[in-house]
Amino acid sequence: MSGQVGGSSPQTGAHAVVANAVVANTVDPARRPDVLLRVRRDEGHEISAWWMIGAFVIVSAAVIALLSFVPGGA
Repeated sequence: MSGQVGGSSPQTGAHAVVANAVVANTVDPARRPDVLLRVRRDEGHEISAWWMIGAFVIVSAAVIALLSFVPGGA
């Protein structure tokens, strides 16, 4: 693979990505508009483990409730 070294414009998509990363290194990638459901929180602002435990219990209860509608079960 040959490319132009020292050129002013990127020749491939990979070069463009690297060039953009070098230029925009001050922007937090977790706060880009195209990143969904990911937030980089400050130190000491982690979510509680109880939220994950509660989500597991709710999802498990929902699965069991939906499975009770499946015919042929005991």
